Amino acid sequence: MRTRALNFGLYADEQGLAWARGLVEEAVRSRSARVVRETVAHTVFGSELTTADAYEFLAEQWACEHPGQSSGAREPVELCVYLACSLSTWRAIRKAVIKALCPQGAEPHACRVPWIAA
Repeated sequence: MRTRALNFGLYADEQGLAWARGLVEEAVRSRSARVVRETVAHTVFGSELTTADAYEFLAEQWACEHPGQSSGAREPVELCVYLACSLSTWRAIRKAVIKALCPQGAEPHACRVPWIAA
């Protein structure tokens, strides 16, 4: 099995980051995959670009969806989870995590944690 990466840009505080990690763990647990390593970075994977610059639009999304509310300790980060799995398992896990991050689909809603699959 190859090691494959799941990368997500998030605008999250510690609680939101823990929630997103839990979604990944749940998706991995239900399939034949293994988490090899996990990182939370302030630079974009494979780049010198900061997450603050790359994912600035996630902070703007939060502000639009939660007018008048403080963003608190939220900040743009990149969650990268390395998995030992087949390509088809990686695709299934990625799809499951995306669906869990955004259960309302395309319907207008406020995201619990603004995100992008990187």
